[in-house]
Amino acid sequence: MLGLKLETDPRWVNIVEKNISEILTDHAYCEQKAASNAITIIVKYPEFPDLVKEMCAIAQEEMQHFEMVHDKILERGFELGFERKDPYVNDLRAFLPKGGSRMTQLTHRLLFAAMIEARSCERFKILSEEISDPDLKSFYRELMISEANHYTTFISFARKYGEGDVDAIWQQFLEFEAGLMRKYGKKETIHG
Repeated sequence: MLGLKLETDPRWVNIVEKNISEILTDHAYCEQKAASNAITIIVKYPEFPDLVKEMCAIAQEEMQHFEMVHDKILERGFELGFERKDPYVNDLRAFLPKGGSRMTQLTHRLLFAAMIEARSCERFKILSEEISDPDLKSFYRELMISEANHYTTFISFARKYGEGDVDAIWQQFLEFEAGLMRKYGKKETIHG
């Protein structure tokens, strides 16, 4: 369904399990950034009521997820800590052309969000299947389903409002992302 061209090595979970507090902190900030992205889309594209409505729902859901992850952090006696940089997201931006019309920019923003949601969904699936902690296994199963829905929402809006051959752009983006993933999967971060 997600179309990702390179799967995460399931042994990534072994890295995650060595530092649960780090993956939870990284995950919390990923949720916060996803909410911010949805809000940015609302601010930049208010003329599309259906898009605004969906982005409102996503922003709220992402902040609920932030709170859920924060609760897990506190339950385990950890602290949230400061925001981490996300090199994967920064590397992913290199695919997106600069400039272009507002609609071209919207197309790329939506595909960018879809890609991040797809990779997050894939990582949550691995955690839901491979992590030894039963509580986190169940937690990530629930979040995996939500991320899949977000992916579908973003890709659908890109197809609805996108300029150019959105499916061809998406396939090129998937190939680009697969190339990036060869250097990731070595840290206890959601995308790293």
